[in-house]
Amino acid sequence: MTTTDNPRSGARNRTRRAILAAAASVLGRDRNAPMAAVAEAADVGRSTLHRYFPDREKLVEATFEDSIAELGRVMEQVRPEEGPAEEALCRVVNGHVEVGDRILFAFGDTATVRRYGGLRSGEPEEPEVLVRLFERGQAEGVFDPDADPAWLVHVMWALLFTGLERARAGRISPQAVASLVLRTLENGVTARS
Repeated sequence: MTTTDNPRSGARNRTRRAILAAAASVLGRDRNAPMAAVAEAADVGRSTLHRYFPDREKLVEATFEDSIAELGRVMEQVRPEEGPAEEALCRVVNGHVEVGDRILFAFGDTATVRRYGGLRSGEPEEPEVLVRLFERGQAEGVFDPDADPAWLVHVMWALLFTGLERARAGRISPQAVASLVLRTLENGVTARS
């Protein structure tokens, strides 16, 4: 492994992270955007970009892997297993809205998902921590007790993705995404008395 490949070395790490964040944003909007557009968005030269990622395939793969890792970091930070379920759901939605470019890149193209993110044998379709969050909310009496928790996770993802897409297209304010997603979820999954 060269120092350019070492994601833990100071300036190289910052440059690599800037390139991956820019790639998620640029390629999430336009899968066919040239590498030069990614370099410009990352504020690096094309030769620098090519030192880190010699071709588009390596850049897309690394961006997908980094985006999934970023989503994992968000899940750790928002602690969905702590506190009342409604509060935890708010943290989950808000945390994911903050990394919206990563979500749109990673899941905006089915070919990318199939190539880099296919489910492995025995892996659950939805993250267990989120399924348990909805189960906990059902036990607390705040989420519909008759809804399948895995279905509720899937609905949450669909609402998040749709909200992020609409914000990117300028149809809603980026600041409105989380509240719209939460309001829709609460009106659709809240237990009725």
